[in-house]
Amino acid sequence: MPDKLRLLSFTLRVGWHPYLQQRGIEPRTAAHFGVGWYVGTGFLRGRVVFPIHDANGELVAYAGRSIDGSAPRYLFPAGFRKAQVVYNLHRAARAGGREGQGILVEGFFDCLQVHQAGYSNVVALLGTSLSEAQAELLQTHFRELLLMLDGDPAGRAATQRLAVRLRPRVSLRTAVVPTGRQPDQLSKEEIQDVLGRT
Repeated sequence: MPDKLRLLSFTLRVGWHPYLQQRGIEPRTAAHFGVGWYVGTGFLRGRVVFPIHDANGELVAYAGRSIDGSAPRYLFPAGFRKAQVVYNLHRAARAGGREGQGILVEGFFDCLQVHQAGYSNVVALLGTSLSEAQAELLQTHFRELLLMLDGDPAGRAATQRLAVRLRPRVSLRTAVVPTGRQPDQLSKEEIQDVLGRT
């Protein structure tokens, strides 16, 4: 079976799991992103999976998140390079409108929560490092970026690093996430408050 067809058949075996509710994700949000519990066989069995698309909307990989504390927390297919993609870019670039505005967060759940709070122009780096390929993708699709990284020391330091890398390419603003918290731990109202004050 061609790789693309194999990936598409894989999506049919994804379902709802209480873990998503524990993380504050609504069923309609999970359905929108194609996120769910993988019930088939294979290396992602027993994990919550996230479809990953390239900038053109082509499905390129799945990531599997463990829910029982087993390592690795996130599992990617062999050969996949997350530094070559920006998660949710194919949707968020359209949502940014003519102004080309985007919100940049760290991880999958951050992205889902910010989207769920009413901001469909959100993308995720899948970490705190920024590759040249990712910088070029962001520059190509956005004129303005709002950085919304975690409120811990690592997130604050990463915000400064990313600002240095991105500021020559796009207009930047920074959202101040409460100390010690991250976007996926905030309620819809808290996210709206943070972004409203930026």
